[in-house]
Amino acid sequence: MPTRDAVAARAQTQARLRRGMFLLPSLFTVGNIAAGYFSITQAIAAIASGSDAHTHLDWAAIAILFAIPFDALDGRIARMTNTVSEFGKELDSLSDAVTFGVAPSLLAYVWGFHFLPATIRPDLRQELISAGGFICFVYLIGGVARLARFNISPDAQPRNPGRPGRKYFVGMPIPAAAGLIASTVHFFGGAYPNQAWWVALIWLALVGACGFLMVSTWRFWSGKEINFARSHPMQILLVLAVALFLMVRFSEGVLFTGALLYMFSGIWARAAYSWSWRRRKRLRESQHTAETGTDSLAGPLRP
Repeated sequence: MPTRDAVAARAQTQARLRRGMFLLPSLFTVGNIAAGYFSITQAIAAIASGSDAHTHLDWAAIAILFAIPFDALDGRIARMTNTVSEFGKELDSLSDAVTFGVAPSLLAYVWGFHFLPATIRPDLRQELISAGGFICFVYLIGGVARLARFNISPDAQPRNPGRPGRKYFVGMPIPAAAGLIASTVHFFGGAYPNQAWWVALIWLALVGACGFLMVSTWRFWSGKEINFARSHPMQILLVLAVALFLMVRFSEGVLFTGALLYMFSGIWARAAYSWSWRRRKRLRESQHTAETGTDSLAGPLRP
C-alpha cells in the first residue's frame, strides 16, 4: 500500500503536469503572434531600407505563412489534450487579429502601393495610394469582424449549405485570406515591390475580395471532418512528407496556387449553389404551371 505522503506527492506531480499541459497550446499561440510581430517589423524595415525592400517584404510574407500551421495546431492540441480554456480562446483570437489582420494589411499596402514610382502621373499615383490605404483598412475590418462573428457563433451555418456530414467555415477564414496575400508577395519575392499602376488595380481587387469573402456567409471547406486518429498513420506521414517537400522546394508556386484555389473554391461553391437554386425554382414553377395551367407570375395561361 502506498503511503499517504507518496499519494500526495503523486497528486502534486499530476497537478503540475496538468498545468504544463495547459501551457502547451498557448506556446503555439505565442509562436503565432511572434510571427505576426516579426512580419510587421519587416514591413516597416522595408519602407526604410530602399533598395533592399524586396528582401524584407519577402521575410514578412514568409513569417505570416509560418504562422498558419501554428494557428492550426494550437486549437487541435488543446482539444487533443483536453485543455481548452476561455483564456486560450481569447488569446488565440487576439493573436489572429494581429498576425492575420494587422500584419497582412500592412504588408499589402507596403508591397502594392507604397513604392509606386514618381514617373506615374502624380494624380493617378496619389489616387492609387489613397485607394490602397482604404482597401487595406477594409481588409483589416473584415478580418476582425470575421473573428468576432466566429467567437459569438461557434456553430454558424453557411447560407449555401454543402453536403450533410461535412463541416464548413462561414466565410473565408482569416488565416486563408492572410495566406493568399502573403503567398502572392512571396511568389514575387525575388522581384522588387510593385511599381506598375495596372498591377496596383489588380491588387486592389484581390485585397478587397479577401475582405468581402471573410465577412460573407459563403461556405469554405474546413477539413474538420478528417479524423487523423482513424486514418492510417503511414499514409498520413507519406502525404505530409510529399506536401512538405513540395512546399519547401517549390514554395512560391505551390503556396500561391493553393491559396488561389482555396479562395476560388468558396466562390465556385456559392456560384454552383445559386445556379442549382435557380434551376430548382424554375423546375417548381414549370411543375406548378403544368399542374394548374396558370403562371405564378402572369396569372392564368391563355390557350
